[in-house]
Amino acid sequence: MLRAARQIARTAHADQTDKAGAPYIGHPARVAALAVASATSPADMELLAATAWLHDVLEDTAVTSADLRAYGIPETVIAAVTALTRRPAEADDTYYVRVAADSLALRVKLADIADNTSPERLGQLDAATRSWLEAKYGHALATLERLAVTTVT
Repeated sequence: MLRAARQIARTAHADQTDKAGAPYIGHPARVAALAVASATSPADMELLAATAWLHDVLEDTAVTSADLRAYGIPETVIAAVTALTRRPAEADDTYYVRVAADSLALRVKLADIADNTSPERLGQLDAATRSWLEAKYGHALATLERLAVTTVT
């Protein structure tokens, strides 16, 4: 499963670049590395890593959930990737509620935010973009943390 997830992501994101102009595939790779830190078992680590590698494919590429199924990706991972996929014109807080409701998606989203707000990555951007991203992800993190506490209690 993990090998398939990496290959799907590498193929799907092959021609994409991030906001700093670097190959986009570095982002899912870093998110996967960060996400596995919250793993509670080897099986959980594999689910987290696969979800992290795939977290942007439905939103940013032509890959569909049917494609993921055809490659043998488990429904648990597909559900998490679907939860992580923003819908057109969807309000941020509606998106965050959906992400927080799926434990796998939530842990990958927190890793995604950590990567997107790392000083190394933010330092490569112009001041306006950096400021916008800091505000965007600051709100996302605060909302997800509040929702996670509400979901657990």
